[in-house]
Amino acid sequence: MTAGSQRGISPRLNADAGFIRVVAMVTMLIDHIGVVFFPGVLELRVIGRIAFPLFCWGIVTGFERTRNWPRYALRLLLMGLVAQPFYMLALKHRLYEFNVMATLLLGLLAIVGIREKRLGSQVWAPLLCLALAAMQPMDYGWRGVLLIILMYLARRSAGGLAALMVAFCLYWGSGSSEVVRFFGLRLKPEVQVGSPLYSVVSMLFSFMRLQALALLSLPFMLCRTNTGIKVPRWLAYGMYPGHLLLLWLIRQAI
Repeated sequence: MTAGSQRGISPRLNADAGFIRVVAMVTMLIDHIGVVFFPGVLELRVIGRIAFPLFCWGIVTGFERTRNWPRYALRLLLMGLVAQPFYMLALKHRLYEFNVMATLLLGLLAIVGIREKRLGSQVWAPLLCLALAAMQPMDYGWRGVLLIILMYLARRSAGGLAALMVAFCLYWGSGSSEVVRFFGLRLKPEVQVGSPLYSVVSMLFSFMRLQALALLSLPFMLCRTNTGIKVPRWLAYGMYPGHLLLLWLIRQAI
């Protein structure tokens, strides 16, 4: 059996934790550089859409791998507490707006409830976590928690995960801005209403909305890699608060 199948992950899906983590961290950094220094450069935000689904997938694969989920949850909580002041400073959020670690933690607790099935926790735990994420402002909110839950439920099927991501990203992107240019190139052709190609172009460009482009993360989950990358724990857990602090310090310096 492969490592993925031993952990309850389909052997057709990518469980290369080190590689997934590196891609997620790099694309998150690019996204936040765009937010802090280049808010008008849409290309950086597009690249940044890759990060969050990969962090969600990392929660699912990490949960399948860990022997001590309470310790895993505690690390997420502590990292969120450490990161909160830097999240507020770098990205200009207020105290009651929680950073993404809160979303990932609630997603983890939701899938713990689904697996443990204690006193009906497979029902009330995900509902409670979704409700908390809806009531309390946090990065990605209840949609982020829902994505982790759905990924966990689809973890045994590559086709299921792909279908989930397509549907979820179409829904997710419906309210976000349309991406018609990328690095100076016009992506969307001008087609007259009523033209035979109009419906085809409209359908294709329903994927070309900013948040819908989180779908760019899907190949990293579907294409199995075996890089052997080992991310030190200090880097894995220190990257989030550390890069926010660094971005804030650079902005203050310039």
